[in-house]
Amino acid sequence: MSIDVGTGEDVPQFGTLVRQHRLRIGLTQRELADFSTVSVRAIRDLEQGRARRPRQDTVRLIADGLRLGLRARAELETAANQGRTSWAVKAAYEADPPAPPFALDVLVGREAETSTLTGELASGAERLVTVAGVDGVGRTRLALEVVTRLHTAERTPVLWYAADAAPTGGDRLAALVRACVHQLLGADDGTDDIAAFVDTVADRPPVLVVDGVTDPVVRADRVATLLRDCPGLRILVTAAQPLRLPGERTFLLTPLAVPEDDDPLTIGQSPAVRVFVERARRVRADFTLTATDSRLVADICRRVDGLPLALQAVASWLVVYDVPTLHQCLHADPAGLLHHLAGADGDIRLRDALEHRLAALPAADRDLLAELCHRGDRFGLADVTVLTGRSLPDSGRTVRDLVLRGLVRPSYEAGQSWFRILHLIRAAQLHAAPRLAPGVPAHVGA
Repeated sequence: MSIDVGTGEDVPQFGTLVRQHRLRIGLTQRELADFSTVSVRAIRDLEQGRARRPRQDTVRLIADGLRLGLRARAELETAANQGRTSWAVKAAYEADPPAPPFALDVLVGREAETSTLTGELASGAERLVTVAGVDGVGRTRLALEVVTRLHTAERTPVLWYAADAAPTGGDRLAALVRACVHQLLGADDGTDDIAAFVDTVADRPPVLVVDGVTDPVVRADRVATLLRDCPGLRILVTAAQPLRLPGERTFLLTPLAVPEDDDPLTIGQSPAVRVFVERARRVRADFTLTATDSRLVADICRRVDGLPLALQAVASWLVVYDVPTLHQCLHADPAGLLHHLAGADGDIRLRDALEHRLAALPAADRDLLAELCHRGDRFGLADVTVLTGRSLPDSGRTVRDLVLRGLVRPSYEAGQSWFRILHLIRAAQLHAAPRLAPGVPAHVGA
C-alpha cells in the first residue's frame, strides 16, 4: 500500500487536482493505479510535482480511474495542458530551425578561438560553456560566429536570448525562450516554462545562447534539470565572469594578440593590427600601413591591450588625426586614455563598463590592484604574497580571480608566470582613484 505524502507549494495544478479527486473518493495511490492502469510511481510523481507534463493517454486513464464527470474531466485536461507549448509552435520550430542574428561585420583574428568552441559544441564534448572576459573583448561576436557556423554546417537550431534587449511580442517561440531563461536566472512566477521549453525543442535540440549575463547568480538546479531533460541541448553563455556552475566549461576570451616587437615584417600579421587597419579603412578608405607608421600603430595596439572595441574606438579618430598625432594623444596621458576613447562614436560605455567592473571587486582585491598599478608594468605571485601577507595558494586564488575577470593578463617567460594589468584597467583605476571618498585607502596598507 502506498503512503500519501503532502504536496508542496511547487506542485502543478494537475497533480493537485489528481490528489484532491483521489482523496475525495477515498482511494490510495495503489488503488488508483489499479483502476487506471497507470503505474503507482507515475501517480506519485505527478501528485508530488516531480512529473509535470503527463501524456494525453495518461490524463485519460487517470480520469477514467477517478470516474470523473465531463466537467471535472475537462478541468483535469486543462490543467495538464497548462505550460505545454502549442503544436503550432513546435511544428514551426522543427520545420524551420531558427537561425542566429545576422552579423554585420567580419570577425578578424579569432580563428583559433572560433574553431575550438565550434568543435566542442558540435561534438557535444561540452554542453555548458561560458565565454568570459573583460568588457570590449568581443564575447558576443565570438558566440555569434560559433553558432552561425553550427547552423550553417548542420542546420543546428539556434535560440538567442540577449539580456539587454527589450522584450518584443508576436513571436511565441521567442517568448518561450525568454521565459525559460528567466527561470534559469531565478524568476519564480509559479509557471514551469523550462518544461514547456523542453517539450518544444527536445526532439531537435538547439544551441541556446544566453548573451550578456551581468549577474552571475544562476539557478544551478534548474540548469541541471534543463540539461538532463533535454539531451543534446547545448548552452552557450557570454558573461562578465564565470557562473561557477557544476559542469561549466569556462572559456576565457583574452584580448587580441599585439605585436611583440617593432619588426615591420611581422607587425602587419598581428591580429590586433589587422583589426586596427580594417577599422581604419572604414573612416579612411585610402589608409595603408606604411613602414613609417607601423611601429606607432603597434604601440597604439599595445596601449589599448588589443581589445576589439578599443581598437574600433581609436581607429575612428583617424578621420581627423594622422597616426603620429593619434599615438601622441594616447601615449602622453595614460589617465586620460579612457576620456579619449569615450569620445569615439559614443563609446563612453567602455569606460563606464571598466570602471563598474573595478567597483564590483571585493575591497581587498580592488586595493591590491590599485597598489599593483603603481608598482610597475608586471608582477608575479611573490609580489602579491608580500603586499597582502597571504599564503602562496591564497595569493594564487586571488590572481586567478583577477585573470578570470579579464583584468589581468598572464604571460610565461623563461618558465615563470608573470601577470600584466591591462593598460585600460590601469587608466580606469587612475581615473577612478581621485573620486574615492575621504578616508578610503588608495592602496593596500594605506
